Amino acid sequence: MSVYQINYDLRKQRNYQSLYDQIKAYPSWCRPLESCWIISTNQSASQVREHLRAVMDADDGLLITQLNGEAAWYGLDTQVSSHLKDMLERKAA
Repeated sequence: MSVYQINYDLRKQRNYQSLYDQIKAYPSWCRPLESCWIISTNQSASQVREHLRAVMDADDGLLITQLNGEAAWYGLDTQVSSHLKDMLERKAA
């Protein structure tokens, strides 16, 4: 499985709930920051992009980045930190 970081800018209409629902459709996800989610999936980055674009407007921005197992963070919720660490450790294994 691949682990991806999702970052977005919803510009005019800001339909967050539809985007959140699309992201939460993945079996493993966490939201470490306001506009940042981490998912684990068998899809490619392009497939994730297309899945999320289905609920985004033409003026919105989206960045999908594959994580390689190494990461560092500060000030995240304990539960999010634990979930993120587990996702990355599975990726590295």
